[in-house]
Amino acid sequence: MDIEFLKNIGNKLYKEITLSKPQFNGASLGRGAAGDTTFTIDKIAEDIIIESFEREGFNLNIIAEEKGVKIVQDSHITLIIDPIDGSKNAVSGIPFFSTSIAIAEGKTLKSLAIGYIINLVNGDEFYAQKNEGAFFNGKRIKAQNNEKPVIIAFEASNPYMALKNILPLFKIASRVRCYGSTALDLAYLSMGAVSIFVTPTPSRIFDFSAGILIAKESGAIITDIEGHSIDKLPIGFDTRTTLLVCGNENLKKMAFNALKIL
Repeated sequence: MDIEFLKNIGNKLYKEITLSKPQFNGASLGRGAAGDTTFTIDKIAEDIIIESFEREGFNLNIIAEEKGVKIVQDSHITLIIDPIDGSKNAVSGIPFFSTSIAIAEGKTLKSLAIGYIINLVNGDEFYAQKNEGAFFNGKRIKAQNNEKPVIIAFEASNPYMALKNILPLFKIASRVRCYGSTALDLAYLSMGAVSIFVTPTPSRIFDFSAGILIAKESGAIITDIEGHSIDKLPIGFDTRTTLLVCGNENLKKMAFNALKIL
């Protein structure tokens, strides 16, 4: 498989999923494997992705937000899917949501080999292959090279409890944004639109896997909220981590100083 294969899947998703269709009625189908509410749109997207891979006969483990885990004996390659990242935005009519697909070739996050994110509102595609750079709609992209942060984006599953831990970071920002899709947060950081992205509460592996590879390939610096590398975290359904992603080394130093990370 390659980026072109993932782009073909993205094209199917973009054609199928539009805000005008009844799949955006917000009706719940219960809870998925990750514990979140599953909406019709989640199931439609995940089915399209998994069926596309199965039709080609790929020998893959699968980690998916809704269906959970499928382990294939003797396979060392894992498909990591967030079918709709920002599904609450989607069913609420807020045009900011995406699909995130990643491929890992080993047992840790360091082994991420391919990352693909599509903005399902406008069809914009972000993707990367390990050691080959990051791309936006076919053009190579780089993370922000500003010395000072402009926009700091964040996500927090429990904002009231989490925000107090990152308020010092907001002192160095010109603007702060919470968009509602971790994958797109990381994608737009990778093209220089966002200076720093932070998740003070643990994010799930399918939310960030494609995004952190794209960010890394764009030159961004990725740690957890305490400044530790996340490369050794396992490729597993239960893997979660906080994130602090900075466009360059100087932004990292400013973020570390603000958060008093030693």
